[in-house]
Amino acid sequence: MVQAQVTLEVEAREHAGKGYARRMRAAGRVPAVVYGKGMETTRISIDPKDLQKAISGEAGWNTLISLSGAGLDNKVVVLKDAPVHPLRRDTLCADLYAINLTQKSYFMVPVNALGISKGQKEGGSTQVIRKELEVICLPTQVPQSIDINVEKLEIGDTVHIEDVVAPEGVEFVHEVNFTVITVIGHSPEEETDAEAEAVAETDESADE
Repeated sequence: MVQAQVTLEVEAREHAGKGYARRMRAAGRVPAVVYGKGMETTRISIDPKDLQKAISGEAGWNTLISLSGAGLDNKVVVLKDAPVHPLRRDTLCADLYAINLTQKSYFMVPVNALGISKGQKEGGSTQVIRKELEVICLPTQVPQSIDINVEKLEIGDTVHIEDVVAPEGVEFVHEVNFTVITVIGHSPEEETDAEAEAVAETDESADE
């Protein structure tokens, strides 16, 4: 798939430091940096609302963002980091990584379990062990998610990374055959509780 690009207005900034960052946030902007292979790190400021709007689509942080302003016109970046305040949850700063649309790069893509497993229908639980998978591909071919159909999985079944079929043009990055999804049965505590409930119901029926 070819990803659409969104545009983000940016402004140049010369200063750094916590005090300057606080004043900037009070004015409705946050400090950010743009960095990448073959370029010097550039200090900029952005409107955090515009940034959140830019990454609000299905591609999320993998959205291709075209910058406008600060001498960075048409520079394409992806969001690499955007820490937030632990209480207010507002964006404190942002790191934007410049990419070459014609060269493969590394991206993190969310895992999406499709359907309900047989094991879950029998009372088990489908657990996604790896919420995201690292892939290498062209920036224009980053999938929105890695979809894995779990409908045939029974209790005790496991999906490893080598079992997952990568979308066209995409490669998974891994050195070991790690677990992505597994289906587990009842925990001992749950089984004990279920047995206790069954005994209680039998006793009540006998009293009646």
